[in-house]
Amino acid sequence: MADHTTQQNTAPAPRPMLGGGRPGMTGGPVAKAKDFKGTVKKLLKRLKPYRIKIAFVLVFALASTVFTIVGPKILGNATSLLVEGLMMRIGGTGDIDFEAIGWIIVEMLILYGMSALFNYTQGFIMTKVSNDVTYEMRKDIQAKVDRLPIKYFDTHNYGEVLSHVTNDVDTINQSLTQGITQLITSTVMIVGVGYMMFSISWQMALVAMLILPLSFGIIGMILKKSQRHFKTQQAAIGAINGQVEEMYGNHLIVKAFNGEQAAIDKFDTQNKKLYGSAWKSQFYSGIMQPIMNFVGNLGYVLVAVLGGYYAATGAIKIGELQSFIQYMRSFTMPIGQIAAQSNVLQSAIAASERVFKLLEEKEETADPSDAADAAVLASRVCFQDVHFGYEEGKTVINDFNFEAKPGQKIAIVGPTGAGKTTMVKLLMRFYDVNEGAILIDGKDIRSFKRNDLRSLFGMVLQDTWLFNGTIRENIRYGKLDATDAEVEEAAAIAQIDHYVRTLPDGYETILNEESTNISSGQKQLLTIARAILANPKMLILDEATSSVDTRMEILIQKAMDHLMQNRTSFIIAHRLSTIKNADKILVMNHGDIVEIGTHQELLDKNGFYASLYDSQFDRVSAAPAALAEAL
Repeated sequence: MADHTTQQNTAPAPRPMLGGGRPGMTGGPVAKAKDFKGTVKKLLKRLKPYRIKIAFVLVFALASTVFTIVGPKILGNATSLLVEGLMMRIGGTGDIDFEAIGWIIVEMLILYGMSALFNYTQGFIMTKVSNDVTYEMRKDIQAKVDRLPIKYFDTHNYGEVLSHVTNDVDTINQSLTQGITQLITSTVMIVGVGYMMFSISWQMALVAMLILPLSFGIIGMILKKSQRHFKTQQAAIGAINGQVEEMYGNHLIVKAFNGEQAAIDKFDTQNKKLYGSAWKSQFYSGIMQPIMNFVGNLGYVLVAVLGGYYAATGAIKIGELQSFIQYMRSFTMPIGQIAAQSNVLQSAIAASERVFKLLEEKEETADPSDAADAAVLASRVCFQDVHFGYEEGKTVINDFNFEAKPGQKIAIVGPTGAGKTTMVKLLMRFYDVNEGAILIDGKDIRSFKRNDLRSLFGMVLQDTWLFNGTIRENIRYGKLDATDAEVEEAAAIAQIDHYVRTLPDGYETILNEESTNISSGQKQLLTIARAILANPKMLILDEATSSVDTRMEILIQKAMDHLMQNRTSFIIAHRLSTIKNADKILVMNHGDIVEIGTHQELLDKNGFYASLYDSQFDRVSAAPAALAEAL
């Protein structure tokens, strides 16, 4: 088992964005959706497996709306019966037919009851569909994140990725739950109410219809304005999430360098962008309903005047006028609802576009279908003519050749930027070489599945990573089926067992989210214990003892020597005192191996390594200019 936790540490740790953020960072404001129709098609494709359920939603929504539409017509009949009966009572020619009115009331109750039942049913089904869709979408995002190359996380803000899983997917969920059914019912309501109005009086219906061109013209203008602001708002949310995540994740560094004001200024800039886009999008969304109400009231006044005239002349009955006025109100309401839901759907399309963009990002090359068996490998590692660069045209590793025999301790040293950590990333296939090959027991590492390859290695990095849980759980992460005795034995070898037992809760002590309730050195010891428990075939140690004092470093070095027995180990070191007993030391500079040898052999050469050593220790060298010349 590899130390899977420490593998994750190869992604760059969050750092304060006191300047303009990282190069290549995305998530800034976008003027408008780049592919509105394409995004809608992709979203519809996501809904395709649920088409039967959506069909039921349509049926129930139609039925609910139809029952609602019929209600005012029947209620108008009751009003007409009441008025006619009252007039007959006054004239002495008859009386009010309360029985008929009673049956109409019962009929109304049944209709509205059925409408409410159908409306509830379609809402329940659509809520289930929308939650299923967004559940699958979150799963796909998580799976996608696992398949994305490390390069993606080197150039994207962590908060932006989190925003896809939270804000964007939640926006889609809410829009699917409410927006689609609301559009369906509102559209049916407009058509149905329009039909009922024409059935009562085509003249008044035409007057009422005069508001339609005006209404849709206003809606079109507002949507055109609001579309780009909703898109910008979603992008700004992702950017500000990344800003907040980085600031809170590194608040100690920010404070240590007096970067509070710079962080506040950066946050204010991002916050103002979000504020600007949010208030504009919400403003356009908010004015939709008042404007539609005003337009609706204009039509209502015209209909009231004309209807009063027709009722006075006997062209229509009082009950029909009442029904028409109710329909008029029902007619303007769904127009406003369509306008409001259009804005909601605009926001959903903007969020969908961001999610689909993530899901379509270039992935790591797929594992071979006929992958070689990594379980039978020993630990002979060979770099053959390896060339690599993070960016096209910028080579970091040049014609790298080296062979590590089983059980050897290989130290990699050199100044910052020499390519030391890059070699480890290539070995673990976090990146693939541009040219050449890396072989394990003569087999190209690209012929193995990545998980199988990485299971061969245990990693202990300078940047520790512990999760919110007990100390025992954090150590056991290296081998999930380990017994308590195995966990404690690994801790003893890593020189952390004694300290853990002095804690009130011992191995059951809870580490907080940032692991700030233990020291940096103790965190490093726990990650070393985790790697010891994993018992891998090969080890990668990146300044594994950098966070401990000199006395503890000696104890850990002994434990590490014990751990590295019969294992091929790659040790990235800046403190040259920790690698004196390495079998081979690779001295790197500008992506090239400039020297190879043991510690003493390299000192005797009095070259680049000797100059590095002299820079850390008080030793006189006959070649003091070697280091400066090489750099």
